[in-house]
Amino acid sequence: MTKTPVSGEAGHPKRYHHGNLVEALINATVQIIEERGAEHVSVREAAKRAGVSPGAPFRHFRSKTALLTAVAEQAMNRLTEAVAKAQSKVDSADPIEAFEAIGQGYLEWAISNPTHFQIISSRTLIDFDASDSLRDQNEAIRRKMIDLLIRAQQQGQLAADTDSDHLVLAARALVYGLARMAIDGHFPEWHPSEPPSLAAQKALRLFMSQMTIPSKMRTPK
Repeated sequence: MTKTPVSGEAGHPKRYHHGNLVEALINATVQIIEERGAEHVSVREAAKRAGVSPGAPFRHFRSKTALLTAVAEQAMNRLTEAVAKAQSKVDSADPIEAFEAIGQGYLEWAISNPTHFQIISSRTLIDFDASDSLRDQNEAIRRKMIDLLIRAQQQGQLAADTDSDHLVLAARALVYGLARMAIDGHFPEWHPSEPPSLAAQKALRLFMSQMTIPSKMRTPK
């Protein structure tokens, strides 16, 4: 499990010294979740971990939900970066490669950052609708996926009657489910022959191969 570095010497929480209080509180919250679970998070406990007065965080976070939403926003920022990095490694002229890269970037991020994945995935812990950054970045990824599928249709890589919206939903469900299985420890029972990250990568690749039209069968445009 990837840990957020918030500890100082002798394992004691790193104290906040006139730096970014919001970041310090978010990092302290991630540490609490990793050690004890999200149910043990409180604004006061995050303040204690960050080394500030109990009332200091309330200028930024009025509730546990607000604090966990900030963790989710950090997660979304990192997810967006991971997707962009994955897409930078493939041929941008091939919409199917670019589409798959979004999924591979998501899987790599989720499996490497299980705490962030858990928090951003749970709508009961965060206020997704109240966060502009969560909604906007999520919609940007969804819109990018649809645009890539439309391009793939135009290039004959997908059937002309493909429902882009439902295909995006299916792809999202697949990578989310694979990430959840990996993080929750299901792969030893369902696919013990490979490491979870490799198995998830191959499962996505198989999905992509099944949804696209082989090049030799495409109708020239």
